[in-house]
Amino acid sequence: MGIYEELVARGLIAQVTDEERIRDLVNNGKATFYIGFDPTADSLHVGHFMALCLMKRLQMAGNKPIALVGGGTGMIGDPSGRTDMRKMMTPETIQHNCDCFKKQMEKFIDFSDGKALMVNNADWLMKLNYIDVLREVGAHFSVNNMLRAECYKQRMEKGLSFLEFNYMIMQAYDFYMLYQKYGCNLEFGGDDQWSNMLAGTELIRRKLGEDASAMTITLLLNSEGKKMGKTASGAVWLDPEKTSPYDFYQYWRNVGDNDVLKCIRMLTFLPLEEIDEMDKWEGAQLNKAKEILAFELTKLVHGEEEAKKAEETAKSIFSGAGAAANMPEAKISEDVFVDGSINAIALVAATGLVKSNSEARRAIQQGGVSVDGNKVTDINETFAKEKFEGEGIVVQKGKKNFVRVSL
Repeated sequence: MGIYEELVARGLIAQVTDEERIRDLVNNGKATFYIGFDPTADSLHVGHFMALCLMKRLQMAGNKPIALVGGGTGMIGDPSGRTDMRKMMTPETIQHNCDCFKKQMEKFIDFSDGKALMVNNADWLMKLNYIDVLREVGAHFSVNNMLRAECYKQRMEKGLSFLEFNYMIMQAYDFYMLYQKYGCNLEFGGDDQWSNMLAGTELIRRKLGEDASAMTITLLLNSEGKKMGKTASGAVWLDPEKTSPYDFYQYWRNVGDNDVLKCIRMLTFLPLEEIDEMDKWEGAQLNKAKEILAFELTKLVHGEEEAKKAEETAKSIFSGAGAAANMPEAKISEDVFVDGSINAIALVAATGLVKSNSEARRAIQQGGVSVDGNKVTDINETFAKEKFEGEGIVVQKGKKNFVRVSL
């Protein structure tokens, strides 16, 4: 089985421009391919995870990845999947975010000895002359076709700015430049990027008379059709300072029964034969599948040692063995105490397990909060400052969310 057939079997491919051409490229290690990452934050998140795994798979099959960070496109903002305009970022913030991306990508992609490249599109986009763009690039784009693109439809009702309207042209120009500078013959991206990617292949055909290819990755959706990678407190980040290895592990440990085997197939590097056997699992076996998923993905992002720590912590907690050393922690300052104590609502809110005091109140009233294994039933209950010294206390919300709180 070639790498293309494996990607199909794992359910990773959504759309392709020319299947036979792409099959030949990737199966024979002839693809120099790129995926773009706009630096909208200082960490990659689960939404980027599938793209990183795909780059790793293709590199292992002998193909050459180009990670394109959008130092230039990040100045504009991608309207795809958006109902409002993205916040404008300073060049300094964009550069900082690009630097953070590189460190995280190196866990997936081997950049040594020219085996992969990291390129910043600011290198060419920031040098463009407006008149030249209109004449040399804009002449090849039909406004009618652009307005039919899915990435713009959602914005048309609320108003699509001319700033964002140019994003498709910029992404197409990226492919055009990468094709010329690095021989990049294939672009990958999320399925919501299809229109932008086709614009790139068309620009290359019109300007250079050459054929380039594009392939979209299946979006990672749960059984309800919602994008995965979000929690009540926000995105699931790859940076351990923003989402701890334990919380990352727990996110995957808690996926739905209907989603776990799909996630194992799409995201892990376990052999397909092994996964095919898991497809027969049901009932309690699905909990085992969730543990495998959580461990494998945490190992990919944070290393085997952190994955083992997270696994041991989870098993220690859920087996009733009490709090474990690797549990997520929350620090509280002395100024939150009133007369030497803190009330239950303020304590739960301080853990980060809820977004607000009102949510903390509801969780307590519904019987969903415990402190050191004892259920909290009174919203007016208080906890003395002395309890938070040393190792502190363990606050639990629901069945599987734990935080160690200390001074």
